[in-house]
Amino acid sequence: MIFSYNWLKDYIKGNLPKPEKLAELLTMHSFEVSEVKKIGKDYILNIDVLPNRGPDCFSHNGIARECAVLTSLKLKAPDATLRGVRLKASRKIKEDKKIKAKDFVEVEVKNKEDCPRYTGRVVTEVKVGSSPKCIQEKLKVCGLRPINNIVDIANYVMLETGQPLHAFDFDKISGGKIKKIIVRRAKKGEKIITLDDEKYNLDKDVLVIADSKGVLAIAGIKGGEKAEIDKKTKTIILESANFNSRTVRRGSKILGLKTDASWRFEHKIDPNLTEIAINRTADLIREITGGKIASGLVDFYPKKALPRKIKLDLAYVEKLLGVKISAKEIKDILQRLEFKCHENSSRDIIIEVPTFRLDISLSEDLIEEIGRIHGYQRIPATFPVVSLIPPKRNLEIFWEDAVKNILKESEFTEVYNYSFIEEKGAKIFGFNKKDLIEVENPMSLEQKYLRPSLIPNLLKNVKNNFKYFDEIKIFELGKIFGKQTEKRMLTGLIVQKQEKDEFYRAKGVIDSLLNKLGVSNIWYDSYQQTPEESKLAIWHPEKSVEIKVDNEEIGFLGEISSKILKELKIQALSVGRQEKIVLFDIDFEKLTKLCSEEHEYQPISQYPAAVRDLAILVPINVKVVDVLNKINTAGGLLVRDVDLFDIYEGESIAQGKKNLAFHVIYQAEDRTLKSKEIDAIQNKIIKVLEKDPDWEVRR
Repeated sequence: MIFSYNWLKDYIKGNLPKPEKLAELLTMHSFEVSEVKKIGKDYILNIDVLPNRGPDCFSHNGIARECAVLTSLKLKAPDATLRGVRLKASRKIKEDKKIKAKDFVEVEVKNKEDCPRYTGRVVTEVKVGSSPKCIQEKLKVCGLRPINNIVDIANYVMLETGQPLHAFDFDKISGGKIKKIIVRRAKKGEKIITLDDEKYNLDKDVLVIADSKGVLAIAGIKGGEKAEIDKKTKTIILESANFNSRTVRRGSKILGLKTDASWRFEHKIDPNLTEIAINRTADLIREITGGKIASGLVDFYPKKALPRKIKLDLAYVEKLLGVKISAKEIKDILQRLEFKCHENSSRDIIIEVPTFRLDISLSEDLIEEIGRIHGYQRIPATFPVVSLIPPKRNLEIFWEDAVKNILKESEFTEVYNYSFIEEKGAKIFGFNKKDLIEVENPMSLEQKYLRPSLIPNLLKNVKNNFKYFDEIKIFELGKIFGKQTEKRMLTGLIVQKQEKDEFYRAKGVIDSLLNKLGVSNIWYDSYQQTPEESKLAIWHPEKSVEIKVDNEEIGFLGEISSKILKELKIQALSVGRQEKIVLFDIDFEKLTKLCSEEHEYQPISQYPAAVRDLAILVPINVKVVDVLNKINTAGGLLVRDVDLFDIYEGESIAQGKKNLAFHVIYQAEDRTLKSKEIDAIQNKIIKVLEKDPDWEVRR
């Protein structure tokens, strides 16, 4: 926005700094000055006024106030050649008591939201002509074209105060002796020809000033030619109004019309400025044209704007700015900005904010004013002092990451599946529809129900991908849903194209996982299906176990039922044989409660271990865990570990029998075991095993 340097000087007592120095001061403390340029005997300052400061600084009076504060000078009355004084609402103007404004005009505002205030004055016996040279020069410097003394004075006061004004020729307004000015929305089909001879079609979103017969002006934007001021004009009605910023912005956008007035109204204006500006305008018109001012204002002002009061904590000023500024300097800065300070206590002040500062509503706004006038460059740069409080540990996320890392180290790949299953899948797995949660508006038929288990989608992953791989080892950690429950599960599976029993590989993965999570007392119990579970038939009835910690069941391990695999058509992936998919399904919420970061340290024995193999022929229905329990019990403390490395059920074995082969590892913590000692323990184990007549240790 363009401002005249000479015009600013008219408001300041004392010597204003040179234009370049003033531009530097304004840039450092108020607004950036993008250009300083000499025009004739004057300089223009192109100042980028911030939008929030439009209400008070889209005017020479507002910028002069900033200059006075920054230079510690005082404001004074405007240029004496215009016989003006400093603008105040209480300014007394010379009115002709013989004539009254209310006998000339009345105002009707249809919607007070569109027009919070409308102020009018009447000036009679004016002589329209050229305006004084000093006014014309200032208008030209600011980029406005002089027209006549009435219009030029209205524009001059707008540049001076920031309040747009408009003058109507009284005799051109329709109506009787008393003209009625109406502020309303345009009617459908209404048109207007503006002062620059442009024609505009109006609609209900455009606010207009009208008389009893039609539109006189586009409110807050531009006047119409109907009531234009010309050389024959004798009586004028002055308009100084406050229009809703959003209404003006909408109308300006619809019409594609931007003006100096609309620019100011779009950024909001103090409603109390209308009276100041109209009195200033009427007084200048009286002095320059010799007109008479009718006594009284025609003023629509239903809700008066009052100064806001804000409590300013002096300690908070120091805390926010990071520098101590004395209470005296704080009050001096605010008073020079025309804020009123009322003592409240030694620690705080009550600040009365003038109505023209629409941008000030919080104590932080006041502190910003103090900081910028004091000078940000005077605030020393210091490192902030803060307390670094570590966030509260989320154990669920911690153990989730730990589990994922352990399984990835075991060459498992994590998968993310949708939280839905299809109706066909629910039927294959035997889920009861009454227990499933149906999605009201599913994206597809495959997403009809919320998943009650992670298993169906993991098996679908195998079906879709097994043809590309010789082995699949995947897991998923996610939520499952039931009408009464919602919990997180950890499910993983192993499948290979080679003829291998993956059950014990999966068991080893679980043992490793639980041990690394600090879970002890792990054991595997026979899986006894309930009548409800038998209907689901997910697990192979003879190759599934419950995973237990102490006496609590935390999950399941086993082969997937061949019936399920046939339904899913996974058996067709390898010709001539049925795939065996081993899967573990663990309640993650139970698992996290058992996890511990504390691990009991067990030093590695410095004495060597000895390995002996043991093969035993047992009935096919005998469980491996039963054999392991007997070996460990008979061997005692010197049996460090027992590993099953082979199960054989071939033709060379008697019908109804199977061969189990174990590595038995012997080790002592305090000595090297001798062969005789190991042989004695091995023979003891064999005798215990052969007590059962159906068991035979193969030598």
